[in-house]
Amino acid sequence: MLVTGNDLELIRRTKEESHKAFKIKDLGNLKYFFGMEFSRSKKGILINQRKYALEIISETGLGGAKPAWTRLEMNEKLTAIELDNLTGKEDDDMLEDVGQYKRGIGRLLYLTLTRPDIAFSVQTLSQFLQQPKKSHWDAAMRMIRYVKRQPGLGILMSSNKSNTMVVYCDSDWASCPNTRRSVSGFLVKYGDSLISWKSKKQTTVSRSSPKAEYRSMGSVVAKVVWLTTLTKELEGGI
Repeated sequence: MLVTGNDLELIRRTKEESHKAFKIKDLGNLKYFFGMEFSRSKKGILINQRKYALEIISETGLGGAKPAWTRLEMNEKLTAIELDNLTGKEDDDMLEDVGQYKRGIGRLLYLTLTRPDIAFSVQTLSQFLQQPKKSHWDAAMRMIRYVKRQPGLGILMSSNKSNTMVVYCDSDWASCPNTRRSVSGFLVKYGDSLISWKSKKQTTVSRSSPKAEYRSMGSVVAKVVWLTTLTKELEGGI
C-alpha cells in the first residue's frame, strides 16, 4: 500500500490507524512499487522500470542482442491475417506459440506506464493478440531490443512548481491498413511533469484528415476536463 500526501502528521496518523486494523510494516520512503523504481534529487522524482525492463530482455533471450535505434521498421505496415487472405500475401506464417506473444505484449503494455516513447508501437502490436504472425513477433523482438538501448529511461516528476497545463495531440489519418481507421495520440503536462499520455485507434473511420484531427482533439479535451476537475477536488481537499 502506498500512502502519499503533503501533510506528514496526517500520513503518520493514517499509518497508525491502519496498523490498528491489521498489522503493517513501514518501509519508509518510497523506492520500489509494483515494478516501478523511484529516485529523488533536487530536480524532482525520477520514475522508471529498469529492473522490470531487464527482466523482459532476459526472459526473451535478448541479453546479448544488438540494441535497436528505432521501435519499428521505417514505413513498416503490420497486417492482420484477414487482409493477407484478401491481398494474396502468403509469405508470412502464423506464429505457433500464441501465448508467448500475448505474454510479451502484456509485459510491454505495463512498461508503457513509464515509457510514453513506446506507447504507439505497443498499441500497434497489441492489435494482433488473437492471430499473431511471425512478422508481429519479429516486430515485438525489435521493440525489446529498442528498450535494451536505454532500460532505465523513465519520466521525471519535476520539483518546479507550476499550475500550467500543456496539452499536445495529433492523429495519423487512416494509418491502420486493416481497418482504415486513424490513430489518435496525446500527452498532457502539468508544469514540467508529464502526467498523462495515450495512443489509441479511433473507434470510427474518418473520411478526411480534419475529421480525424477533430476526433483526436475531442478525446484529449475530455481527458483535460477530467484532470481539471480532479485537480480542483484535490485543492479543495487540501
